[in-house]
Amino acid sequence: MAETLIIGAGITGAALAFQLSRRGETVSIVSTHAEGGLASTASFGWLNASYHLSRAHYRLRHEALEAHRRLMRLVPGLPTEWPGCLWYEATGAAQEETASDLQALGYRVERLDRAAIGARMPALGPVPECALHFPEEGAADPAELARALIAASGARVIRATVQALDHAGGRVSGVVTDRGPVKAGRVVLATGTGTPALLQPLGLVLPMLIRPGLMIATNPLPPVCPLILATPDQEVRQDAAGRLHAPAALARQSDHAERLGAFPVVVQATLMRLRMLFPGHEIHFARQAMALRPVPGDGLPVLGRGPLEGLWLAVMHSAATLAPVAAELLAQEITGGPESAGLADFRPSRFG
Repeated sequence: MAETLIIGAGITGAALAFQLSRRGETVSIVSTHAEGGLASTASFGWLNASYHLSRAHYRLRHEALEAHRRLMRLVPGLPTEWPGCLWYEATGAAQEETASDLQALGYRVERLDRAAIGARMPALGPVPECALHFPEEGAADPAELARALIAASGARVIRATVQALDHAGGRVSGVVTDRGPVKAGRVVLATGTGTPALLQPLGLVLPMLIRPGLMIATNPLPPVCPLILATPDQEVRQDAAGRLHAPAALARQSDHAERLGAFPVVVQATLMRLRMLFPGHEIHFARQAMALRPVPGDGLPVLGRGPLEGLWLAVMHSAATLAPVAAELLAQEITGGPESAGLADFRPSRFG
C-alpha cells in the first residue's frame, strides 16, 4: 500500500511527488496518460507573477518563481530558463497603470522605449513605442519538467484510469481504477478538469470553467525571440531548438473563449501573426498540442484538504507557474506540518 497516492502525472502531480519523497514519504502516481500529463503538454510554459487576480494570488505566484529556482538547485538540468518577458499587451495609460501596480507590489519592472526594444529584439518587425520588461520571468516545458521531477522522486507510476474514490467512515482508503483497486493512506487529486467528476459523489461541487487551449510549435528558426514576448495580438517564446511556441488564443492567460475555431483557420491565423512579428523568416507549422486547461470557477487555485479525511486537492491554472510552490506548501501540510497562511485564500472549502 502506498502511503500517498497522487492521481495525475502532470506538473502538479510530479512536483508533489518530488516534494513528498524528499520528506521520506512513499509515493505512487496513478495516471491515464504518460508522465507529463495532458494539460501540461499543451501549456505555454510562461512562468510569471505579472498576471494575477488578487494580492494573495500575486504573492503565491511570486513565491512560485523562487520555488522554481529552488527546484533547479535541487535537480540539476531542469528545462527552466529565465529570459525575462517583453510585455505590451496593453498600451498607453493602461500599460503605465500595469507598471505602477506591479512596482507597488515589489515586482521588478523596466520601462523600455523603442530604441531599447529594438536593441533587445532586433528581429522584431513592428517595434512598439514602449513596452515593459519583467526580468524575473521565465519559461519551461511543464511536461518535460514533470517527467524530470517524477524520475527524481522515485515514485512508482501506475498506468490506469481512476473511476472513483474508495472510502469508508468518512476517510479515503484509495481509488478504484479500470485495473482494480489501489489502496493508500492518503490520496491527492492533481486531476485537473477530471476533478469534479471524482468529487461529485461526495457531494462537493467544484465549478470549472471551459477553457480549451491549443499550443502551436513551428519549425526551428535562427534566434529571433530572446525574450518571452507578450503583444496585443500574440504571446510567443522560442526554445533552445529554435522553435517558436505560440498559443492560438490572444492574451491566453485572460482568455475567456469556450470554443476553438476550425483547426486549419486557427493555425493559419496564428502563423500569420508570427510572420508579422518576425518578417523575413520562413515560419511553418510543425506540431500542436491541445487540452482543456484546468481553470477553477473563480480562476484561483484549489489547494488543500478535501471533503474526506486523507483526501487532498491540487487543481489550478497556471500550474506551469504555481506547481512548485503549491507542492512545497501542500507537502508540508500533508506530512503533518502547520497549515500554510499562503494557501488560506485557495482552500477547497470556499466552494462549500
